[in-house]
Amino acid sequence: MTTPPLPAPTIHAGGAVVWRVDRGHLQVLLVHRPRYDDWSWPKGKVEPGESLPVCAVREVGEETGLPVVLGQPLPGVRYRLSDGRLKQCHYWAARVLDSGSPALAARGVVPRCSPEEIDEARWVTVPEARRVLTRAADRLPLDALVDLWDDGHLDTRALVVLRHGRAKKRSAWKGGEDDRPLTAVGLHQAVAAVGMLAAYGVSEVYTSPWERCAASVRPYALASGLTSVAVPELTEAAAKRRPGAARSAVTRLVGEFRHRRGVDVPEGAVLCTHRPVLPLVLEALASRASSRVRATLPRENPYLRTGELLVVHVLPRHRRGVRIVAAERSRPPV
Repeated sequence: MTTPPLPAPTIHAGGAVVWRVDRGHLQVLLVHRPRYDDWSWPKGKVEPGESLPVCAVREVGEETGLPVVLGQPLPGVRYRLSDGRLKQCHYWAARVLDSGSPALAARGVVPRCSPEEIDEARWVTVPEARRVLTRAADRLPLDALVDLWDDGHLDTRALVVLRHGRAKKRSAWKGGEDDRPLTAVGLHQAVAAVGMLAAYGVSEVYTSPWERCAASVRPYALASGLTSVAVPELTEAAAKRRPGAARSAVTRLVGEFRHRRGVDVPEGAVLCTHRPVLPLVLEALASRASSRVRATLPRENPYLRTGELLVVHVLPRHRRGVRIVAAERSRPPV
């Protein structure tokens, strides 16, 4: 009996709909590929060991020369290539990042691609984009972006909730619980998180002061030149003694997005804590979110895996105060 061939794996790509406002009008950034003579969004295939958010930021940089920060995820596009394989393109809304952002310091140098690959990047209005885009399916993420703009929900900042990397087991550690360290895998997870935190424009670092959390954000703090801020209420022991104080600490951090440096600067923050504290963190986030967004937040233990990120997209300017309008999960490829 002949064994049927295995289906070809789906090719995954990351990209972004980069937007800006010019004289009150929404504009988006298209790229032209001379080989195919088509107009599309900047995007490209995920490299081995690379996460989709990092891929999206890298590809935009290569194809346009612009450093960007990711906003909310947009609908993806799937199509079949000429060789029969499926290609799944994952998109985010994105804005150009300020040249002085700490997130840029944490990123590697991104060389421009050759003119044979991309020979033009052009800012266009939304009607022009709909007319110029070669592939009809590429209008799906554009339509979603315009809907966010019309609803006043497009201009968001990211708050990244990070569960610390894998730590040594309690039974194998003879020291105190507050200084139990990461394992080798946990250290790799912390390093892998650097690119992902940079992709979301993290410019402030908050963490439980216990070592396994502090070590999980230390590589990013060092790469970006930031100083981590300890939040004592978010240790396991403190949250168990005073759960209300832990919830209040998270609520306070979310509320500070309204007053953070330059509301017009699309920069975010990271908060690293422990699995037993995550239910309190999620309760605080849910209080700032709609029922639709609350339904997307993790509900079951362990809530997040070690080294995993929950990215909530915060709208600083909302008629009801600071609001969370979207959430997504991502994990470093370790």
